[in-house]
Amino acid sequence: MPRDDRPVPTRRYTVREVPASPGRIDYDGVLNPRQREAVLHGDGPLLVIAGAGTGKTRTLIYRVARLVETGVPPASILLLTFTRRASEEMLRRASLLLDRRCDRVSGGTFHSFANTVLRRYAGAIGFGESFTILDRADSEELVGLLRHEVHVAHKTVRFPRKETLADLFSRAVNRGEDVATAVERDAPHFLYCLDDILRIHGLYGKAKRDRNLMDYDDLLVHLATLLREHGGVREAVSGAHRHILVDEYQDTNRIQAEILRLLATGHDNVMTVGDDSQSIYSFRGARFRNILDFPSEFPGTKVVYLEENYRSVQPILDVTNEIIARAAEKFPKRLFTTRGGGEKPSLLSAPNERVQSAFVADRILELHEEHGIPLREIAVLFRASYLSFDLELELARRHIPYRKFGGFKFLETAHVKDVVAHLRLVENPRDSLSLSRALMLLPGVGRKRSAEIARRAFEEASHGPVLASLSGMKASEYAGRLSGCLRELLEGRAAPAEAMARVLAYYRPLLEAKYDDWPRRLKDLEHLESLCARHRTLSSFLSEVTLEPPEASVGGIAAPEGDDDTLTLSTIHSAKGLEWKAVFILWVLDGKLPLSRAAEEEEEMEEERRLLYVAATRAKDALVMTYPVNIYERASGTVLSLPSRFVEEIPPGVLPRYALIE
Repeated sequence: MPRDDRPVPTRRYTVREVPASPGRIDYDGVLNPRQREAVLHGDGPLLVIAGAGTGKTRTLIYRVARLVETGVPPASILLLTFTRRASEEMLRRASLLLDRRCDRVSGGTFHSFANTVLRRYAGAIGFGESFTILDRADSEELVGLLRHEVHVAHKTVRFPRKETLADLFSRAVNRGEDVATAVERDAPHFLYCLDDILRIHGLYGKAKRDRNLMDYDDLLVHLATLLREHGGVREAVSGAHRHILVDEYQDTNRIQAEILRLLATGHDNVMTVGDDSQSIYSFRGARFRNILDFPSEFPGTKVVYLEENYRSVQPILDVTNEIIARAAEKFPKRLFTTRGGGEKPSLLSAPNERVQSAFVADRILELHEEHGIPLREIAVLFRASYLSFDLELELARRHIPYRKFGGFKFLETAHVKDVVAHLRLVENPRDSLSLSRALMLLPGVGRKRSAEIARRAFEEASHGPVLASLSGMKASEYAGRLSGCLRELLEGRAAPAEAMARVLAYYRPLLEAKYDDWPRRLKDLEHLESLCARHRTLSSFLSEVTLEPPEASVGGIAAPEGDDDTLTLSTIHSAKGLEWKAVFILWVLDGKLPLSRAAEEEEEMEEERRLLYVAATRAKDALVMTYPVNIYERASGTVLSLPSRFVEEIPPGVLPRYALIE
């Protein structure tokens, strides 16, 4: 981070070894040697590199208790976590370890701490102490008002919605970049109106200051400014917090790292805990370099490695160690466990996605019915939400209940519902519900009018009146295009793949007009297109995706009330911090994990490696990785058939390979 605008920190601390006291906590009996080394550390900076499943939370809890036990005033200890619940739980457990003094330790998130400090010193940076904090909805509303002011004069071009603008502004702050860079990176399809976006951003900042408002990101920005530019305040706040502990340091952004450096100016008694190998949230602004640079930011740092894993069997750890061993930059560590047994993980190629889904469903049922593993102890992980669509259909056919995290279920996504509605109309022109949904997509047609047209069409027995109703509408070119699209498909009885292609060609302009994130949604529809191509008739395709929708299968098969034994489907990002007895990782295919576009940036490729590491370290007893071959990727125009480069380099003796044959 740039240092020119920061005061030169003075380092006035002495390093002392604190001997184990004969207190009420038996550190030797409950902590392993490395955990104990971290907990009993004296003054000065400490970095704990905690591998997956090595007890980092336990170490933080015992460290809090140890500081209080040795006489550090509880109110001078600051514990910073990423959720309020996490800090409350840690302090509760510390109190159970020692006594109620731990309740007086200051705990919370960076944002809640910033709010506390700013309430006292806001005047120093030009705000009143009674400033209002905008939640996300409030921020979007204010951005919306300013958007209208800027965009109202020239509505002849598409313009990002208020939610998209607020998200771009937030991402820019958290990643420490300007808004133009955020637009270029995350929404390049809006670069043509960049000047107006920048103008709205400027007005947004002015409006907040004029009205004594701060949004969620401003709390960090203004705290950093306060500490950086006002030495007296910095000394007072730093002096009040003589020991600072930070959890999940690999997930901090640039501003949080700067705040920590400024807070510790007077003493450097900072303990950060994290795992560089699990830094996977750069899209939210997390900065991988924060944890790598900690020893240079805090000279004299003691680094303690937690490598004894309490979660996984050794064969799984052997694979995860191999995945991360080839990372370009890392703190060297090798996880090990005293747990015995365990089968080697496996990597399986499938001739297509359907076989991959059938195999995973088979294995899930085998683990559940023959080995007695509850469904809630089994998870299927994937890089992106759409990669589980085919598996969801397979699970529905097998009556396997599940919950999905990190994305919508297959038929819950609005854009998939839109396309399926058009295909249903081709199969059944009297489907008034689907017709109503298709009509509501047309400019100028609301819910009431679409329902009336659909009702009128339903009363007619033949196809003609439906098309006539559409052709006679005064609403826009889209009404005529919808009529033409349906007429062609109804008269030609096109094959499913052709019908899908025509509907997508018609729907794409509507998709782009309706959703600011249409490029991401388009990938979902391309995947839907590949599912459709497997079917000989449109009827069989529509039956597969609608006859037993995933959400209905879960409700209908749910075990007796109070039993939540359901399989977990999750994106890897949503699975971090969780664990299961058995884990399946889908689409471990080069081009999907890592994503093809990651090859353009070394940092992105390294984060893709860490994503696979995070996924693999969720497994306790069994780990299976699968990938389909001969997958055509439209974006790059290539056929994907190789396993992820991150597993291809692992010796077969550590990760055996198998091929599924249909």
